[in-house]
Amino acid sequence: MLTPRQRLLALLTLCPALIAPLPAQAAARVQTHNPVVFVHGYNAGPGVWGGLRQDLRAAGYAESELFSWGYDTHQSVNEVLAGQLGAYVDQVRRQTGAARVDLVAHSFGSLVGRWYVKFGGGAVTVDHWVSLAGPSHGTSTAWACALWDQACRDMTPGSYVVKNLNAGDETPGAVKYATFWSNCDEVINPDSSVPLAGAANTPVGCLQHNDLLGDDATSAGVRSFLVS
Repeated sequence: MLTPRQRLLALLTLCPALIAPLPAQAAARVQTHNPVVFVHGYNAGPGVWGGLRQDLRAAGYAESELFSWGYDTHQSVNEVLAGQLGAYVDQVRRQTGAARVDLVAHSFGSLVGRWYVKFGGGAVTVDHWVSLAGPSHGTSTAWACALWDQACRDMTPGSYVVKNLNAGDETPGAVKYATFWSNCDEVINPDSSVPLAGAANTPVGCLQHNDLLGDDATSAGVRSFLVS
């Protein structure tokens, strides 16, 4: 049985080990990223993000940091969808404890994300905003369904949504903005609709609209931007 003096010496020997810095590997395990919220495009669903989610996991993101929001793409950007996205972002922030998230959107989803950032309080909850082939200034192809579909009307050039998003500062607040656009996009017309003043605008070459979702170079560009 140890004497009181022996117990004291044993405790003093143990203390330095308890207060020593974490090894580098242990410290690396507690590092986190902003949660990423993916916002799909018109007539699509959360499954379109499989490739980019896989690339982010390979780059060190945990599955618990990646969120794919699903929604009805036939509703109004400003009256319905931006508010629903804001509620989802708040849910992600509560779940993860993060102060801000990164938004990555494709096509029509870019308008939803921009409205949330500019008019729905997202300027203080979004760190990085990324658009893949978003109709930032409208697309003439949306006239084909605008007669019966509110989301299509929102995507037409000169619509209420497009005019208000582009009035004044196109990239407001401290949010970091990036767009990726193709000069062969069959859905966005004109192709020059995608870039925004004040954003990091990256041409991806001759890719069709949905091909940006699986393009390796585009994925690399998104990953690089998210850590900037």
